[in-house]
Amino acid sequence: MTSEHLDVLVVGAGLSGIGAACHLETERPGTSYAVLESRGAMGGTWDLFRYPGIRSDSDMFTLGYSFRPWKESTSIADGADIRRYIEDTAREFGVTGKIRYHHRVLSADWSSADSRWTVTVERADTGETTTLTCSWLHTCAGYYRYDEGFRPTFEGEERFGGQLIHPQHWPEDLDLSGRKVVVIGSGATAVTLVPNLAEQAEKVTMLQRTPSYILSLPGRDPLATVLRTWLPDRISYPIVRWKNVLTSTALYQLSRRRPALVRALIRRLTAKQLPGFDVDTHFNPPYDPWDQRLCLVPDGDLFRTLRRGRADIVTDRIATFTETGIELESGAHLEADVVVTATGLNLLPAGGMTLSLDGEQVQLSETISYKGMMLSGVPNFSMVIGYTNASWTLKADLVNRYVCRLLDHLDAHGYVTATPVAPPEGADAPFLDLASGYVQRSLAGLPKQGGRAPWKLHQNYILDVRMMKRGSLEDEGMTFQEHAPAAAAAQQAVA
Repeated sequence: MTSEHLDVLVVGAGLSGIGAACHLETERPGTSYAVLESRGAMGGTWDLFRYPGIRSDSDMFTLGYSFRPWKESTSIADGADIRRYIEDTAREFGVTGKIRYHHRVLSADWSSADSRWTVTVERADTGETTTLTCSWLHTCAGYYRYDEGFRPTFEGEERFGGQLIHPQHWPEDLDLSGRKVVVIGSGATAVTLVPNLAEQAEKVTMLQRTPSYILSLPGRDPLATVLRTWLPDRISYPIVRWKNVLTSTALYQLSRRRPALVRALIRRLTAKQLPGFDVDTHFNPPYDPWDQRLCLVPDGDLFRTLRRGRADIVTDRIATFTETGIELESGAHLEADVVVTATGLNLLPAGGMTLSLDGEQVQLSETISYKGMMLSGVPNFSMVIGYTNASWTLKADLVNRYVCRLLDHLDAHGYVTATPVAPPEGADAPFLDLASGYVQRSLAGLPKQGGRAPWKLHQNYILDVRMMKRGSLEDEGMTFQEHAPAAAAAQQAVA
């Protein structure tokens, strides 16, 4: 039986995958493609996570697509609004009919003789396994596991008589009225949950082992509000988008070059939000700003909740769970009916699929990243990994457009493959430069990056615009082939 063949297979129907499909529709009309989604709905992160208050951790003027303005008044949006934005974009660009739900990619094997990928797919709805072939494989599956989050085992947790919940699997019918809740964690999920749970529960405590840097951001962008009064979206949106890009880039660069200054600034802003609060204990991390992601809170909602006494924060370590709560190393005891383990994610590169070249499995850790979107030695394969220090979609848009440029280049020159090569001097720098636990736990299984372009990840949108949007497609890191090596050798043998 002959497998269905497509020019491009996009893996994942989240923010990145829908964006990739929209770029294919507008920049390469006539390209045959499909979007494979393992779940039963589009939206990715914004459909999966349903915990109270789920919201963007970047402003929507940069998390939104460059080609479709975010028209809502909010700068930090909740999950339902983001999901609707993705769905509306898919409909507007004619992408909805190209999505194949319940299609989980298990493996992809590249054939040098045929210059194509054979992709093995499991149908989650029927249990059937099928294959597709494609000329280009583009993975937009994010980088974390959808079926389970990171959840360490705690001493004595089997004794706890209450309810243990991970935010990645939030119960739909959970009623917190009159209940005491402890949220373990200090990252974006925890600081989002606490003010929202405080509206429902009798008492909420945020229990953190290590503080995070937390910044308040206006829930509505003042410049956007003004500009929209006088200008159409096609003009106002890029202005606000670039304002936010430049502001976040400046803060990141200042954090790397003058960390003590930024630390003092954040501390001063936090102390202003929480007068009389023990800021140095609960909001003064032992690491420098942007060693881990900064947490953004719209209109200071976490600070307001703490200030009003609707929740409290404890910085300590867990000694053991008890029947009625958590005993801390300090000897204190936190009473709890519900414990929420906002303890992070598990990374899962390339959506968990296995890659092979002519039957030989590719070890991702032995490859070197090319422009943060392709892998050395792996032809016609690309992936979207967003920025760690800025909006995910900024990088996704650049990668998706770059893939279209590469495909145009192949067609224009009669090439069949584009294969990155490793730098001659080698490379051993980690793929992601973050000290966050979810990154550090997974670095060994990720590609490496080099010390210079095009193998170095800039984590800088401005530099990437120059390299990926306007830079040459032919450089020392990329090779192009007109014919499959095996086919060319066969032709020579016959001759």
